[in-house]
Order: sequence, then C-alpha cells, then structure tokens
Amino acid sequence: MKKFFRRNAPAYVFLSPWFVGFFLLALGPILASMYLSFTRYDMVGDPRWVGLDNYEYMFERDRRFWKALEVTFTYVALAVPARLAMALGVAMLLDKGLRTIGLYRAIFYLPSLLGSSIAIAILWRQLFSVDGVVNQVLAKFGIEGAAWISDPNTSLYTLVILAMWQFGSPMLIFLAGLRGIPRDLYEAAEIDGTSKRRQFFRITLPLLAPVIFFNLVLQTIEAFKTFSSAFIISNGTGAPADSLLFYTVYLFNEAFKFFRMGYASALAWVLLLIIGFFTAVTFFTSKYWVHYENERD
Repeated sequence: MKKFFRRNAPAYVFLSPWFVGFFLLALGPILASMYLSFTRYDMVGDPRWVGLDNYEYMFERDRRFWKALEVTFTYVALAVPARLAMALGVAMLLDKGLRTIGLYRAIFYLPSLLGSSIAIAILWRQLFSVDGVVNQVLAKFGIEGAAWISDPNTSLYTLVILAMWQFGSPMLIFLAGLRGIPRDLYEAAEIDGTSKRRQFFRITLPLLAPVIFFNLVLQTIEAFKTFSSAFIISNGTGAPADSLLFYTVYLFNEAFKFFRMGYASALAWVLLLIIGFFTAVTFFTSKYWVHYENERD
C-alpha cells in the first residue's frame, strides 16, 4: 500500500479538488434526485412516495417524452457527425504548416467558447428569422428564403448548423492528433504513387482513430446535453410544433415551469442511462476500429 500511494500520490493530489467538489457539491444532489424520481414533489410540499409511477407514466402515457427523444436523437445523429467532419476538415487545413497557425487556432476555437452563450442563441434566432440576414443574402440572388425558425421542417437544421459552427474544441484535438502522425508514412506513400484520397483513408483515418473515438464520445455526450440554444430559439417551449423540444428543454420545463420535480428527476435519470448506453456501445465497438500504437498482436 505504501508503494502504491507513493507512486500515485501526485495524481491524487491533482485530483483532490475534483474529489472535494464531487463529494461535497455533487454527490448529495445526485442521491437526492434519485430519491425524488420515485416521488411526487412540487417543490412546495413534502415529497410523496409513488414508487415507479413516474417511470410508468413516462413510458406509457407521456407523448411529449417520446417526441423529446425523437428530436434529441435526430439532432445527435445529424450534429455530431457534421461537427466532427467540419473539425477534421479544418484541422487538416491547419496542419499544412501555416505561418500564423496560432492566430487561426484562436479564431477557429472562438465559436466553441461563444456558441453556448445566450447572446449567440439570440443572434442565431435573428440570423434565421424571416427578415434575417440569411434570407436577405438569398434575396440578393433572387432566392426566396424560408421561415427557418418558425417552420417545423427546418427549425432543427438551424441548430445543427450552429453545432457545426462550434467545431473549435474537437478541431484542436484533431490537430494535435494529426501532428502525431509520422510524416515518413506520407512520403513513402507518395513515392509509391498513392493518391491523396487513399492516403487519407489508409493512413490518416486509421492512425487518427483513437482521437476520433475520444472526440466521438465527448461530442455525443455534449449533443445529448444541448440546452441553451434550443431553449432560447424556441422561447423555452420547444416550438414550433415541438420540433425543438429537446430532452433537456422538456426536463427543464417539467422541473421549473410546471414544478413537477419528482417527474423531472425521473427524466434526468433516464437521460443519464441513455447517455451511458451510447457511451458503453461506443466503447464496446471501439475494439473493432480503434487501434493504438502500443498494441501488440
């Protein structure tokens, strides 16, 4: 034990702020929400134990729950691949050895810092409004714009575009991964006459697989947790026609608009299980497509 602690003491010292925050600030609310998920609680009176009633209502009678799942799953399926593709494309452009790469990195990372802010969500709503900038630009080319935000058929795609714009964080991680790929491999491939396309699929993607896996897990979790932009753009209701009823928006309304905190706690735990399931599936399937340099046959 002494040898173990002596070897790992520095790691635990650096992790200690997280442990303190988790046990003092997070663990209590986590356990409380688990208890409240089995109660009927309106934040005024005392919680009343109802057992599995919240979960039975959720899966058997709550149509908006299923709609929220549909919207969220659709968003995750569209936004995560789009953001990762955009991030990888920009990272490959920056990997060309530009002189002012530090400046470009900062510029491209800026949307990730601002994208989840209330101001950007309001700006995004104005850009895609009927008389917004997007329709004004289209009008210059004689194209009649749509009511992007108020049309249930297009409203979700405006948030997917916003997610693509927030590619800065995965882009930096991809760039670090690209810098770790030996240049000798590309030089040998060029000598053999391998095209750029084959180099990308035969060298870049396989060697970048651990980084893709890391980004995929993080971005999937973040996509499931998307809240601010959907809440602001839909005015907190999921409108139009529940096309922006993200799971987190529905959960928030149940808790703080209708004061059904017990039901909202049940929704939160279901969301945790959903995220855990997709994360576990990603980890399980990674052994078939993610390979590390230190692996041995």
